[in-house]
Amino acid sequence: MEDKLIVKYIKSKNEKGLQLLLETYGGLIKGVVRKHLFSLDYYQEECINDILISIWNNIYSFDCKGSFRNWIVIISKFKAIDYNRKYLKYSNFEDIDKVILSDKKDVSENLLHKELQNEIQSLLDNLRPEDRYIFVKYYLEDISTDNISKELGIPKAQIYNKLSRGRKKLFSILKNNF
Repeated sequence: MEDKLIVKYIKSKNEKGLQLLLETYGGLIKGVVRKHLFSLDYYQEECINDILISIWNNIYSFDCKGSFRNWIVIISKFKAIDYNRKYLKYSNFEDIDKVILSDKKDVSENLLHKELQNEIQSLLDNLRPEDRYIFVKYYLEDISTDNISKELGIPKAQIYNKLSRGRKKLFSILKNNF
């Protein structure tokens, strides 16, 4: 019942919905962010804020038939992974006062990077090989659909269809895992 109220308030852009969201799911969001950004603790608060903004701006994409909690976890997890991908490679150079380089930190970054790679790989293993290849090229290697289309010799529209179907399939898998 409270989930419906939170969704209703956020859809009507009432800030009380955000307050209820934080009271109800703030700990869950923070836990997901901490799990994925444990070595980048100075970005955790920023990531949480981005998650809240994403929920606020994309509330209409929430399917009321599904679990609101699961939807929040999925958004939180992907935002945290994005932050991880974005800042992990720069974390050693950004603010020397905040970052203390040590063997322990290097080990934890390597473990985090491996964990992230394993999670992504196990998720992508649910796709057919060609679809997986397109996903990796487009989302992880940032190759344009034009270049992928030329490389594989298939129409650009087909690339977009494969990406769309793949996203739906992966979202469905993530939704069922939470």
